[in-house]
Amino acid sequence: MSSPQDAGFGVPADQRYFEDYQAGASYEFGTVTVGEQEIVDFASRYDPQSFHVDPAAAQQGPFGGLIASGWHSCALMMRLFADHYLPTTASLGSPGVDDLRWLKPVRPGDRLRLRVRVVEARLSRSDPGRGIVRTFAELVDQVGEPVLSMTVVSLLRSRQGAAAEPAAPPASG
Repeated sequence: MSSPQDAGFGVPADQRYFEDYQAGASYEFGTVTVGEQEIVDFASRYDPQSFHVDPAAAQQGPFGGLIASGWHSCALMMRLFADHYLPTTASLGSPGVDDLRWLKPVRPGDRLRLRVRVVEARLSRSDPGRGIVRTFAELVDQVGEPVLSMTVVSLLRSRQGAAAEPAAPPASG
């Protein structure tokens, strides 16, 4: 049975490998509603600029109200990316992202979802047991406008690579 996290994939996340990511495939996942206190709490800790931490001062600021830190938006995108898009057993991390852009302020009450498109999927030349997947990711708001975009590079274990791994030793009792 497929869950909402598996929408669009032929297999659930715990059975997904490099081969399940096909160039050109697009997906939309999840929703998260951003609260005012969440914006203030994140920014107070990581990005304490007045338009992120002080609703009254933010009214007089360049955005005419409180907005989420761009780094908060990135964290929200990553949570949706990890929960819905990445394989749970085959993800091998990432060497980074390209072309990160904050396109529109995220405000309290915004409902965001993840929209992704597989740009490229190729086996590693140095290690055929894994592949490299480049994904164009957007966080879009309740009216479908992108608020953030980036290209994420993911390293994923291939089914061949998973089959070549030694079995885990039996648990001692």
